[in-house]
Amino acid sequence: QVQVVESGGGLVQSGGSLRLSCAASGSMFSRYVMGWYRQAPGKQRELVAAFTSGGSTNYADSVKGRFAISRDNAKNTVYLQMNSLKPEDTAVYYCNYNAYNAGRVHWGQGTQVTVSS
Repeated sequence: QVQVVESGGGLVQSGGSLRLSCAASGSMFSRYVMGWYRQAPGKQRELVAAFTSGGSTNYADSVKGRFAISRDNAKNTVYLQMNSLKPEDTAVYYCNYNAYNAGRVHWGQGTQVTVSS
């Protein structure tokens, strides 16, 4: 089983920054990608930023230029640097571990990000 654990959420004022971390552990797969999704109250979960199997990155249009995803493969960890935060970024942020060759997807428990105006 793969465990996915997020950290780094919190309360921040509009215009501020936060850095989220996500570490995967356990029975790791050889081929996987990780990314970040978020879900605001009353809305569907949406992609924020993620790595692709080809090594590139995808970002939601709403966060381009403000958020940056990065990773440390040696630590099986992915990060999300969030700058210029807006109240509309308020959501529970989930880390996604996608072992694409095996068809296995694991989610973290989520971390709350609240941006006050």
